[in-house]
Amino acid sequence: QVQLVESGGGLVQAGGSLRLSCAASGRSFSRSTMGWFRQAPGKEREFVAAINWSGAYTYVADSVKGRFTISRDNAKNTGYMQMNSLKPEDTAVYYCAAARGIAVTSRTPNVYEYWGQGTQVTVSS
Repeated sequence: QVQLVESGGGLVQAGGSLRLSCAASGRSFSRSTMGWFRQAPGKEREFVAAINWSGAYTYVADSVKGRFTISRDNAKNTGYMQMNSLKPEDTAVYYCAAARGIAVTSRTPNVYEYWGQGTQVTVSS
């Protein structure tokens, strides 16, 4: 079992930055692919980025490429997403997720087994 808790969301002006954290409990997190998804009101949950268990491989959606960076620290059982140059269209609830045995290029939410409760990110114009 893996439990995930996101933090770091908030209100920021366009062009600003936020760093999201995903704290995990459970030994299998360090062997799991970790992903970040987001969901805006009235929209489907959208893939943002993923990182493999070792941190050697990452995959980032085109919509955030060059602005968002995903990373992890397995010694701390924590994943991160640094978000720079934020835009109003980045406003959403952001979720971290984890699963073993999936590729970082897996963009479909239902392949992820474990989910956090989400953290709100609001970008004002």
